[in-house]
Amino acid sequence: MPDKFMRVEMLPALHGDCLFVEYGDATRTRRLLIDGGPIGAYGALQDRMEALPAGDRRFELMVLSHVDTDHIDGLVRLFANPKPWPFVVKDVWFNGWRHLEQAHGLLGGKQGEYFSALLSRRLEDGIWNGAFDGDAVVVRDDEALPERTLAGDMKLTLLSPTVPKLVKMRNAWRKDIGDAIEPGDLDAAWELLAKQKRYLPGQGLLGSTPALDALLAKQSRPDNAAANGSSIAFLAEFAGKSCLFLADAHADAVCASLKRLLEQRGLERLAVDAVKVSHHGSKGNTTDDLMSLIESPRFLFSTNGAQFGHPDQEAVRRVIGRSTQGKTELFFNYLTDRNREWEAARLQQQLNYAATYAVGDDTPLVVQL
Repeated sequence: MPDKFMRVEMLPALHGDCLFVEYGDATRTRRLLIDGGPIGAYGALQDRMEALPAGDRRFELMVLSHVDTDHIDGLVRLFANPKPWPFVVKDVWFNGWRHLEQAHGLLGGKQGEYFSALLSRRLEDGIWNGAFDGDAVVVRDDEALPERTLAGDMKLTLLSPTVPKLVKMRNAWRKDIGDAIEPGDLDAAWELLAKQKRYLPGQGLLGSTPALDALLAKQSRPDNAAANGSSIAFLAEFAGKSCLFLADAHADAVCASLKRLLEQRGLERLAVDAVKVSHHGSKGNTTDDLMSLIESPRFLFSTNGAQFGHPDQEAVRRVIGRSTQGKTELFFNYLTDRNREWEAARLQQQLNYAATYAVGDDTPLVVQL
C-alpha cells in the first residue's frame, strides 16, 4: 500500500486564516480548504487554486468557520467568480441565517448574507452543509459529538460551535445587516449585490478593482467574542495522523467537547500531530485547561500581526510551557515584530522549542504531519 500523507498549508492570509489541507497517497491527493482570509489576501488564495493540476482541482470539503472578514472575504470572492468554476467542491460547511433558526443563534452580517446568497444560487442541491443534511453544523449537549468521514477515510470530529455559542450570535447578525435586508432573505441579498455593476459576472466580480478592495477592507471590524464563539472547529484524523483545526473558537467550548471525546475514547489527554492555534494566537483562546487536554509536538500560528497584534506573547509561552512532548515546534506563516523574539537560537535552546517561519511574506508555509 502506498505511503499515506497529511499536510497543512498556511497561506499568507495577512491577519487571517486560509488553510489548504491535503491528504492521500502516491496514487491520489484529496484536499480541504478552510477559510479564505481577508480581501487583501485573496491573491494568495487565487494563486494557490491556479497552481493545482488542471485535472485535479477537486475539494472534498470547504469550510467557512465563521463570518469575521479575516476568514470570509476570500471565500465570498472565490464563490462569486463566474461559473463554470475551475474547481469542484463536494460539500461546503457554513452556518447561515437559515441554520440559526434551527440552532438558535449565530453571527453574520453583510458578508454572511452575501455568502449565503452565493451558496444558495451557485451550489447544487445537497452541497451546502451536505454532511449534516443541510442542517446546522453544531455540537449539541444531548447528542454525541458529530463525526463525519470524507472520501479517502479522513475523519472529522466536530468540537465547535455549541448551541449556546450560536445563540449569542443571533443579535450580532441582525445588528450588522441593519435595515438593508431581512436576515435570511437571500433573494434580497442577491439583489443587493446585483445592483452594483462591479459584482456582475464578467465585470470583475467581487473585488478585481482597487476601489472595491478598499470598500470591503473598510467593512472589516475587529473580532468580537460572539463571532469567534460561532467558529466551526474540528479534529481531523487520517491514517494515524491528526490535527486540531480551532479557527477562532472559544476555549471553553473546545475544552467541553474534548472532555467528552476523551471520555468516549477512554483517554486522559488527546495526542495529535498538530494544533492550528485558535484566534491567531490570542491569549484568551489558548488556556491552561485546553493545554491540559492535548499533547502535540506542533503548533501553527496564522497571522502577520496586523490589526490585532497576534500572536500574544502569553499564548506562545503557554504553548511552550505547558507542552509535554519534548521539544515543541512552532510554525509561523510570517516573520513579524510580534513573533520575532521566538527566532532567537538561545531562547529556543533554553525553553526547548524550535521555531519555523515562512521564507517570505508571499510564501505559504507547509507543515508535513
